[in-house]
Amino acid sequence: QVQLVESGGRLVQPGGSLRLSCAFSGRFFSNYAMGWFRQAPGKERLLVSGINRSGSNTYYEDSVKGRFTISRDNAKNTVFLQMKGLKPEDTAVYYCAGSSTGNYYGASERAFGSWGQGTQVTVSS
Repeated sequence: QVQLVESGGRLVQPGGSLRLSCAFSGRFFSNYAMGWFRQAPGKERLLVSGINRSGSNTYYEDSVKGRFTISRDNAKNTVFLQMKGLKPEDTAVYYCAGSSTGNYYGASERAFGSWGQGTQVTVSS
């Protein structure tokens, strides 16, 4: 059984940086493509970034390109989301998700079968 636990969310000022982490427990982390979704109040949950199984390919939603960087450490069963240049519109609950099928590029929620509980990121002065 896969469990995902996010950490790193907090209140940060506009222009600031944060690194989110997602710890994977279960078998064969390297068999999963991983994604970071976010959901703002009153809005749907959307994929902001994804990474393939080996870490060699990534996806970014347009609004975060150049500001967010996704990475993974398969030896430590962890995926990261480095965020810089944060804006108030980045405020949301951020969720880590795993896809055993390997789908991640622009994928919808349905491609991801494993989910964390979410971590709150608030960007405000």
